[in-house]
Amino acid sequence: MADETLSFVRNIGVVAHIDAGKTTTTERILFYTGKIHKPGEVHEGDTTTDFMVQEKERGITIQSAAISCEWKNWKINLIDTPGHVDFTMEVERSLRVLDGAVCVFCAVGGVQPQSETVWRQADRYAVPRVAFVNKMDRMGANFARVVDELREKLRAPACAVELPIGKEENFKGVVDLVEMKGIVYDEASEGVEFTTGEVPPDLKDEAELARAELCEKVADLDEESMEPYLENGDLTAEQLHAAIRRLTLANKFVPVLCGSAFKDKGVQPLLDAVGRYLPSPAERPAVVATDLKSGEPVTRRHESKELLTALVFKIATDTYGRLFFVRVYGGVLKKGANVYNPRTKKRERVMKIVRLFADERTEVEELHAGDIGAIVGLKEATTGDTLCAEMKPCHLERITAPQPVMFLAIEPKSGADKDKLVDSMRELAAEDPTCQFREDEETGQTILSGMGELHLEILVDRLKREFKCAANVGKPMVSYVETVTRPARKEFTFDRELGGKRHAATLAIEIKPLERGSGPKVSVSREVKMALPDPKLEAVIEQGLLDGVATGVLARYPMTDLEVTAAGATLVDPEISDEIAFRGAAVMGFREAAEAACPEFLEPIMKLEITAPPESVGEVLGDLNVRRGSVLDMVQRDDVQIVHARVPMAKMFGYSTAIRSLTKGRASYSMEPDSFALVPKSVREELLAR
Repeated sequence: MADETLSFVRNIGVVAHIDAGKTTTTERILFYTGKIHKPGEVHEGDTTTDFMVQEKERGITIQSAAISCEWKNWKINLIDTPGHVDFTMEVERSLRVLDGAVCVFCAVGGVQPQSETVWRQADRYAVPRVAFVNKMDRMGANFARVVDELREKLRAPACAVELPIGKEENFKGVVDLVEMKGIVYDEASEGVEFTTGEVPPDLKDEAELARAELCEKVADLDEESMEPYLENGDLTAEQLHAAIRRLTLANKFVPVLCGSAFKDKGVQPLLDAVGRYLPSPAERPAVVATDLKSGEPVTRRHESKELLTALVFKIATDTYGRLFFVRVYGGVLKKGANVYNPRTKKRERVMKIVRLFADERTEVEELHAGDIGAIVGLKEATTGDTLCAEMKPCHLERITAPQPVMFLAIEPKSGADKDKLVDSMRELAAEDPTCQFREDEETGQTILSGMGELHLEILVDRLKREFKCAANVGKPMVSYVETVTRPARKEFTFDRELGGKRHAATLAIEIKPLERGSGPKVSVSREVKMALPDPKLEAVIEQGLLDGVATGVLARYPMTDLEVTAAGATLVDPEISDEIAFRGAAVMGFREAAEAACPEFLEPIMKLEITAPPESVGEVLGDLNVRRGSVLDMVQRDDVQIVHARVPMAKMFGYSTAIRSLTKGRASYSMEPDSFALVPKSVREELLAR
């Protein structure tokens, strides 16, 4: 893609709470842009972006899928992301590389728990957004309430740029407040044909008030619009379009549109809004990387003449072999070229480059700045790696994966299949950073960890179907973690004779607790680095400390929210103070220091939202109390009560059956990981007894 055409490119993602209609909206986008001739339906399992067997069977999105289409003058690269909380990593890494997002909200459910999660993820990367209130044809749909919830719950600078024509089953189109025109859709033509005309008389007063509010909000936020607004008391359509674009790019404004993707209404204006209001790669701030040699920040503009800077944000395996999805931030990535990986400090060759359309691949010769594509041929790259020019190496900020909260034991049906199972899990872990596996030293079992019951179910299903691994699988269990509650320092001397040779070294290890959510941090002090006879020993010590963190000290759970530092080192003799000695001193010294730092267990806590009829709330609250839950608040919405609570994940197994029984099937719920908290004394004793 030439730099002069970059302004017409839109790299966007479609994000939302589960079942808000992301995939249906994406399918209609493909239909109206001419990429497919008939839109598929999620419930029939024939949508373009849900191409995995597991997605078709369950009617949900599991993996983010990339597609490209064209609308008017704009080329749209779009990623359809999962809505289920178990696959939040897919949303995280997609938003990391995208320039804009379409946030879909259910007109009945409004702002739901996962809506808040994806909104926070978009905030983290300062991604400009357009909101689309979907399912306007459903009973209980309320556009105005959803706009209010965007402002109150998400603190978003949201403002309607459309109004619905008709309510619930009578919804038939939208009023464009910028152009002040009505758009009514013809259902018989699957929404391809529509009539544009005057605003319906019964909506004229409401539309004029809404447009006045829109103009006032825009003029208040945009300096260029203030003068013409004060002079005329109004803004023209051209002035509004330009001002909304400026404010949206600056994350000071979120245009809110409405429609019903399933009933083929409102998608074309959404495509117009994507082109008009969301940024091209050239309009995003220059990406900031870190120079590998100096450690100083460097910037890379979205220009082909820049030095190559690209980020590997996803890995997948298909008929091409292993595909490395990349976003090019600067320079040109060419087929056959060598690229440098600062993490491995190795040069690798790009064998093929492909553009993506869900599960279809088209080979191309190069990717330019602003492009998203996939490459084949890398050997050692992982998610979050930077690919750059070797002459001036730099690295971009890595993508952070959330901590797994559940695990299960898995073992091959026969001993001959063990290596195959391990290799297959290694493939899954390379694709999905939230999938982790390890071997339990005491039981010899392989432990597979993930983000929830559904995530583990999908992983096991893929092992059996895709990788043909017959395995025995245990029940899912909560993945506790360990931490420390006070600072400690211990000095440990490793002095052993192994294989007829003595290995000896002394390390002083310091540990201190960190705030919840900080994760583990491992470092080697400057004093230790100066004392080491070989620079390679620094990496050996770090790895020893990381191994200690991974295995814990109470019950072999990994440790988190602590800072570990190798603070001092003593060499017995350069000949015997070798890698074996320092690694042993690091692992065992860490364990002694951690035991002295009052270790405790942490358990994952879930944020729970329950929608129930008022007459069943008493039973629901009583059940939450039994599950060690704490109620945060209760809100009345129409004729239902919404309960927000925090509950330990360990108490949420089988909750779907329990709440159906309590409320005679009239309640629904959704939950997402919230935080980790210290376990009660009774749970601590139970875990130690295991």
